[in-house]
Amino acid sequence: MEVAANCSLRVKRPLLDPRFEGYKLSLEPLPCYQLELDAAVAEVKLRDDQYTLEHMHAFGMYNYLHCDSWYQDSVYYIDNLGRVMNLTVMLDTALGKPREVFRLPTDLTACDNRLCASVHFTSSTWVTLSDGTGRLYLIGTGERGNSASEKWEIMFNEELGNPFIIIHSISLMNAEEHSVTTLLLRIEKEELDMKGSGFYVSLEWVTISKKNKDTNKYEIIKHDTLRGKSVPHYAAIEPDGKGLMIVSYKSFTFVLTGQDLEENKNETMSEKIKEPLYYWQQTEDDLTVTVRLPEGSSKEDIQVQFLPEHINIVLKGQRFLEGNLYSSIDQESSTWIIKENNSLEIFLTKKNEGLTWPELVVGDKQGEFIRDSAQCAAIAERLMHLTSEELNPNPDKEKPPCNAQELEECDIFFEESSSLCRFDGSTLKTTHVVNLGSNQYLFSVIVDPKEMPCFCLRHDVDALLWQPHSSKQEDMWEHIATFNALGYVQASKRDKKFFACAPNYSYAALCECLRRVFIYRQPTPMSTVLYNRKEGRQVGQVAKQQVASLETNDPILGFQATNERLFVLTTKNLFLIKVNTEN
Repeated sequence: MEVAANCSLRVKRPLLDPRFEGYKLSLEPLPCYQLELDAAVAEVKLRDDQYTLEHMHAFGMYNYLHCDSWYQDSVYYIDNLGRVMNLTVMLDTALGKPREVFRLPTDLTACDNRLCASVHFTSSTWVTLSDGTGRLYLIGTGERGNSASEKWEIMFNEELGNPFIIIHSISLMNAEEHSVTTLLLRIEKEELDMKGSGFYVSLEWVTISKKNKDTNKYEIIKHDTLRGKSVPHYAAIEPDGKGLMIVSYKSFTFVLTGQDLEENKNETMSEKIKEPLYYWQQTEDDLTVTVRLPEGSSKEDIQVQFLPEHINIVLKGQRFLEGNLYSSIDQESSTWIIKENNSLEIFLTKKNEGLTWPELVVGDKQGEFIRDSAQCAAIAERLMHLTSEELNPNPDKEKPPCNAQELEECDIFFEESSSLCRFDGSTLKTTHVVNLGSNQYLFSVIVDPKEMPCFCLRHDVDALLWQPHSSKQEDMWEHIATFNALGYVQASKRDKKFFACAPNYSYAALCECLRRVFIYRQPTPMSTVLYNRKEGRQVGQVAKQQVASLETNDPILGFQATNERLFVLTTKNLFLIKVNTEN
C-alpha cells in the first residue's frame, strides 16, 4: 500500500521583512462609485434545516460576486430574475449599467430547497454554471472580452441530484478532444451519524467531454466523489486535470463504488482477520518477544541470531523476522527458550537502560506491543505535574504554568489543525500531505488564470501567499508574496466577512458584514524624510492602511479585488472603490 509523502511549505526568507513597523492609517480619500441594480441579487438565506457550521461556511458566507480572472475588471452576479449580469469597467467616471449576458432557463423561485446560484470562469471562452437546484450547465461564451464575438450558449446541461455549488473548474484539450472538469460541493444528510452534526460534505469531481468531434454533444465521462466532515477552505483541480488539492480541517477520502468498493471491503476484512506476527513487551532493562510456533516445531527448526543492533529469526528454513532494532542490545546476555505452550520467547537486554522503545524492529508493523498496567500507572505518575485541577496552583514556583489571560486574542490560535492534501486523479489516493498546524487559512486568489488559485496562510504574524505548481514535484508550493503583519491585524477584525488581495500583491483588503472595507497596502517609498524616534534611524518606506465606509445599510453579499479596484456587492447596489490610480 502506497503511503502519502509528508511535505512542508518552504518559506522564502528574502520575502520576509523582520523590521516591518506596522501600518500607518492614511486619511487620503478613496474614490468610490455606486451603481443601483435593476433587480436585487438572488440571495438565498439559510433554512431552518441548514443549521450547522458547515452550512454557514459553504452557503451563509457565500461570495455572490464573481470575478472573471481572464478579463481584468470584469465582474458578474446573478439576480432574482435568473439573469447573469456583467459589469466591465473601462473608465470609472463613465460607468454603464450592468448588462445581461445570459438568462437561466428555469425559474429559480420554484425550487423550495435551492441553494445560491454559482458560476465559475473555466477559460477565456467557457463557463460552468449551477442554478442552485441541482442542474449543471456548461456554457460556451465566445471571447468574453469582445462584445462582437461574445454569445453565451448552453453546450451541456444535466440534472445531478441534490443542489450543489461549483467550487472550481478547468478546460482541457487532449488530442483534439475537449473536456471540462469541475468540482461540485454538497452538504448531505447522513442518517447513520448519531454522534456528529448528522451531515457530511460531498465533493464531486465531474468530467464532461465531447467524445465525437463531428457533433457538439457533451456527456459526463467521469464522476468521482470525495467525502469529508468539514467544508474545504480551498479545493482546486490541477491545470492538467491529473490531480486535486484540498485545504481542509478534516480530511477527505474518495468514496469507492461498485467493484472497487467490493475489493476494498475484502482487503479491509483480510486486514482485520490478520493476527500479529509476534507480541512484545518491555521494561526499563529488557524486552520480551513472544512468537507462536507452528505445530510440531522443535529446537532444530529455530535459528535466532543476535547482533548489537540487528536481529534475525528463521523458522523451518523460512525467514520469519529480520531487521535493525530500534536501539542497541547486549547480545551476550540475550537469549531464547521454547515454552510448553508451543511458543518461542526471546529475551533482549537493553544497552541503554531506561530508554523506551516505540518499536522493536525499525519500520516493522507486524508485531503488537503489550503495555503492562504497572507501567501505565508509572507513566501517569511521571506526567502528573503537567496537569492540575486548579488554574495556577503555585504561581511562585520556578516554572509557573502559562496564564491564558495574559495572551491577547490575536495570539490564540484555533485548536483545529488544517492539512493540505494532494489527490491523484487516476489512483484516487492521497499522494502528498502538508500539516498546516497553526498556519490559519485566510483566503485564495487567482494570480494567473492558467495556474491553480493561490492560497494565503497565516505564518506567525504575517500572511504568506502560496502558488501551487502541480508540475514541480520537488517544490509543489511556491511562496510568492508576503503581506507583513496581516495575519495579526486581521485577527482583531471580529466582523470580517470576505478577504482578498490584488493579483499583483500591491494590497490586501477585507470587508466586514456591513459597510466598512479595510485596505492594507504594501510598503512604498516615501517622498518626504521620516525618522524612527526610538531607533533614531531614517525610515525609507511606509505601509498604509485605509478605511472606506459605504453609504448603505444593506449587508455585503460579494467582494472582489483587482489590481486597480475593489468591487463590493450588496442586495441592491454595486460599489467600486478605486484603490490604485498609478497606471
